[in-house]
Amino acid sequence: MLDHIFLTVRDLERSVAFYEAVLPGLGITVRHDYHGKDGPEGHPDLKGFGAGGRIFFWLRQGEASGGAVHVGFVARSEAEVRKAHAAALAAGAQEIHAPGPQLHYDPRYYAAQVRDPDGHSMEFVFKSWQHDS
Repeated sequence: MLDHIFLTVRDLERSVAFYEAVLPGLGITVRHDYHGKDGPEGHPDLKGFGAGGRIFFWLRQGEASGGAVHVGFVARSEAEVRKAHAAALAAGAQEIHAPGPQLHYDPRYYAAQVRDPDGHSMEFVFKSWQHDS
């Protein structure tokens, strides 16, 4: 199981604003700033996002490589997929694919995919079989 990921972004403030606009629609409502000076030498400042008592998605300033990462965020319904997709587009994301079933994976796999301001691929995914009905 994955605990966390650091995503390198070119403009930290711009990316924080983008993810603050998109992630609450997926229930990711907690924000936390980690100051690098509190860690070991050279530790970067981090801007974290999380839910359920865990901060798992972190942004750090640096040279972004947009094609290097694909992140799939869990959605709890098809409506959440559509909501996150709309919020991302409104916040300046570029669409990769609109919300819909991804039949090449599974007929129950419902997702949308966008590129964030640095070109990172972000997917909002609802897999009905992974949720209590």
